[in-house]
Amino acid sequence: MTSLEQFVTAVIASPSQYTELDRIYVHNRILGLVGEGQSVAAADDQVVSLVDALVQTAIQNGQIEDGQSDRDILADQLLDLVTPLPSAMNQRFWDKYQVSPATATDDFFKLSKDNDYIKTRAIAKNVVFPAKTDFGDLEITINLSKPEKDPKAIAAARDQPEDGYPLCQLCMQNEGYKGRLGYPARSNHRVIRLMLGGETWGFQYSPYAYFNEHSIFLDEVHRPMVINRQTFTNLLEIVKQLPHYFVGSNADLPIVGGSMLTHEHYQGGRHSFPMMKAPIARPIDLGVEGVQAGIVKWPMSTIRLTSKDIVALTDAAVKIHDTCINYSDESVDVRAYTDGTRHHTTTPIARKVGDDYVMDIVLRDNQTSAEFPDGIFHPHQDVQHIKKENIGLIEVMGRAILPARLKTELAEVAKYMLDQPNEMVAMHQPWADQLKASQEITEANATQVVHTAVGNVFARVLADAGVFKWDAAGEAAFDRFVATING
Repeated sequence: MTSLEQFVTAVIASPSQYTELDRIYVHNRILGLVGEGQSVAAADDQVVSLVDALVQTAIQNGQIEDGQSDRDILADQLLDLVTPLPSAMNQRFWDKYQVSPATATDDFFKLSKDNDYIKTRAIAKNVVFPAKTDFGDLEITINLSKPEKDPKAIAAARDQPEDGYPLCQLCMQNEGYKGRLGYPARSNHRVIRLMLGGETWGFQYSPYAYFNEHSIFLDEVHRPMVINRQTFTNLLEIVKQLPHYFVGSNADLPIVGGSMLTHEHYQGGRHSFPMMKAPIARPIDLGVEGVQAGIVKWPMSTIRLTSKDIVALTDAAVKIHDTCINYSDESVDVRAYTDGTRHHTTTPIARKVGDDYVMDIVLRDNQTSAEFPDGIFHPHQDVQHIKKENIGLIEVMGRAILPARLKTELAEVAKYMLDQPNEMVAMHQPWADQLKASQEITEANATQVVHTAVGNVFARVLADAGVFKWDAAGEAAFDRFVATING
């Protein structure tokens, strides 16, 4: 049986709309995409392997060019054939939701992996390791999953007209979109619709997941990120509907926000982050009945709210956020505005623990200064050899997303410390010299020494981003802030 015939059988066996009666039709659909020459043999009978073979067949037949963009577009068009239509996918999800929310997400997650929308093979390349620090075990990931942009596609995309469709990669219009040079293929992409605050939102998985069941909840309307009462209400409504998931929002300001501020969205999933395991350092009273509150023992300034009452919890979150927006304390470089520009916001994260709703509110400040041009509450210069990008939602919770360059760079650091021939990047040398001087480095422990040191750097990165530091001055300043909430 050829790879084409095997794939036809896989399409009919999949949850898509096709049946045995559609075999000839499906066969001809695939022929139209890959051409009528002899199909290339697949490595095995897995769907992704069959698609790889069919993409190679299309190149062999002159149907597409051998470039990453063309390969991705064709692969996703083929994988669309094993994917239910959006209407069928939504019906399937909500039917399974009647059994349990976890049953529905388990099925949607599996389908999103099976049809290669979630790039499991690419994600498997990521380097992941734990790191013990004074704030508990942090999670370090070196992200190798996102493919490098194809130089041909970059050059060709420059000459493509900007038609503004889809407006961004989070818009619902990406569902089923073929893709183009410089814009990802989304033929096999599906979005579950749900209602939040009387408006339609979408729920999907992230193609290059940073943690288990990494989800995105996106506004149907393309509008900028904002943190307000509706944000807190929406987050709590999501965890009410999906109580086995957490969900949070990136901040709505540059430097302290995520990489996408133009489209309102949240991120969630099924993962217990280090911050969620962090204890309460000291309880506080916010004057909201039925809500317990406390300052979390965490490098970033965080207040944890716990309640069975969603409305009361929202009221407490709004009190914190509204106070934060306008709060200044010059003694610790905290300024709400400079020259009319707002600097303060929050990063809220919601989850359920038993019958309780829990919301962590992280205080954020995006000021810059002559001393810290990248941000006063941002990774400082001496740690930017490891991490200089924005500290977004995922990292706030204790999971580092580090650049791919570090996989080879850290290996060279280990060689340097072992006095072996190396090509260590110069910016790592002060750090490497310090590590080398502080302990004995051997073949057996070099990698672990580097991993532990990266964890300590990440803890420092989070401390840099913390508005109120864990010293006497910072804790006193945090107490003054809490007093202002109640003032």
